[in-house]
Amino acid sequence: MSILIKNATIINANDTQKANILIKNNKITQISSAMSDAERVIDASGKLVMPGLIDMHVHFRDPGQEYKEDIITGSRAAAAGGVTTACCMANTKPVNDNPLIAKYMIQKAKDCGLIDLYPISAITQGSKGERLVDMGKMLEAGCIAFSDDGLPVVSSDVMRAALEYSAYHGSFIINHSQDCSLCRCGHMNEGQMSMKLGIKGMPREQEEIMISRDLLLAKQTGGRIHTAHISSAWSLELVKMAREKGINITCEVTPHHLNYDETALENYDTNYKMSPPLRTKADVEAMKAGLKSGVIDVIATDHAPHSKDEKNSTFEDAPFGITGLATLVPLTLNLVREGVLSYEDMVRVCSKRPAEILGLDDRGEIAVGKLADIAIIDPNIEYIFDEKLNFSKSVNSPLFGKTLKGANILSIKSGKIVYEWGREF
Repeated sequence: MSILIKNATIINANDTQKANILIKNNKITQISSAMSDAERVIDASGKLVMPGLIDMHVHFRDPGQEYKEDIITGSRAAAAGGVTTACCMANTKPVNDNPLIAKYMIQKAKDCGLIDLYPISAITQGSKGERLVDMGKMLEAGCIAFSDDGLPVVSSDVMRAALEYSAYHGSFIINHSQDCSLCRCGHMNEGQMSMKLGIKGMPREQEEIMISRDLLLAKQTGGRIHTAHISSAWSLELVKMAREKGINITCEVTPHHLNYDETALENYDTNYKMSPPLRTKADVEAMKAGLKSGVIDVIATDHAPHSKDEKNSTFEDAPFGITGLATLVPLTLNLVREGVLSYEDMVRVCSKRPAEILGLDDRGEIAVGKLADIAIIDPNIEYIFDEKLNFSKSVNSPLFGKTLKGANILSIKSGKIVYEWGREF
């Protein structure tokens, strides 16, 4: 199928231009002022045309917890949110620690046909932190990186070996940076707010200590480490220092750690309970500064669906996690309106840098010859976020019923229109 996107304001990480985009089959074949014939013409006047967003950190709960989410509904939520490529974490049931599970995930996503799904393999068998998976076989099966996300690798010796072997195979490690001995059965950030609310807190040092260890091991081994969902100002200082010393480290931040702080918990809303927890206002400002300066490479949603019954519990009993695919665009556009990011920066952190880190050189940019993965975004549309706009099985987001500004209104995946605003899948 051929598609012409006319009157496009094309946003790439390094430039903005106005032109028409011609798509044939699955590739971008022409970017010019010319008006070419096509089977479908889309008028993008007043909209932003960006490369499809790439989410490096999602949980689709499939296999094993499909009552929360599955690959089909997760793919729908991603496509509706402008995400055309997503990387699924390994904490499924059973854990994604063998090629059969990885191949199942990839095939189910292909059959659905809405996004590209790249599984992230567990680092260790069963995510128990003891014996490494067969990294070569997991990569051959289609996995793109390694993580025991949610269960950080406690043993420094195991993490050293993981960095060595992943580097040998040309891949990298994503660690959930948390020193579990400092968690102290906490449920939020440790500080004055946790004392006020009477909720056990987790100190920020649990994150900072693990990042310190990981960057030192990356220095020793020459391996590549990616720090998931960074949340502490000191964590950013550590990453910055490591970069200056030539250590191969990258990091990501979530939209919720850029838009909310620990005061959001004053009403004990379990939809604000997440790991790492919401930190202080100062930490939020540090995350914004790190994003603006480039110390933070990527925005990733950590889309973590849970059932209503699980979240509708006491704060202490409720699981950690928040959905994020449906609200990635409006929350990131908030940062543009604040002056933290430009539109070009938005593409950099939501598409270009993820593609570079993952080694996906056929996407992350709107250019001739690239894969026709495109998100058309209306930055000015205002709407109430409700279940009609949520294609996930789960509703554990504090944004339901809130007025949001900005949305993805059309997604193209490999030259195929996979989502249009106001239409069901």
